[in-house]
Amino acid sequence: MLIWIAVIILAVFLDQLTKYLTVLYVQPVKTIPIIEDVLHLTYVENTGAAFGSLKDARWVFMVTSTLAIIGILGYMVYRYYVKKEKLHWAEALSLSLIVGGGIGNMIDRTMLGYVVDMIDCRFINFAVFNVADSFVCIGAGVMILHLLIMTAQEYKATKAAKAAEGADADADVTAEASAEDGNHD
Repeated sequence: MLIWIAVIILAVFLDQLTKYLTVLYVQPVKTIPIIEDVLHLTYVENTGAAFGSLKDARWVFMVTSTLAIIGILGYMVYRYYVKKEKLHWAEALSLSLIVGGGIGNMIDRTMLGYVVDMIDCRFINFAVFNVADSFVCIGAGVMILHLLIMTAQEYKATKAAKAAEGADADADVTAEASAEDGNHD
């Protein structure tokens, strides 16, 4: 449980640090090319959701984000303390990154009324985003990968169990047939 809290705190800290440095160094010049026309640091005030979608719906995002953060934390606490189940490391990491990213952006929305974005991937003409958005996306990606792997493992286990049942049934039939052949002599 402590590792989850540490990941959440680290994610929030890194997000807020990068936003602070962006305001301090990038805002005055608007953009700093890291690799010209490929990757820039660009100061943007995002009043919408992730990646600049749905502009000017601040309260909707604040309520939705708050409910999602509380729901994820509640799920993690329920699994750990109530059900006494240890979360798989990938599940715990992904949920912690999503919560940390959500809290990072929530701090901006609450304190500033917008989210500071700075990562400008110009080579793909993508919306400017921030470290919190990255943590949420990485967390979601880890969760999807974890679920795919778990589903594949369950499928293989089920298939192996059915094959074992079939082999056992064949062995029983063969044993019965051998026993019958022995009784007819």
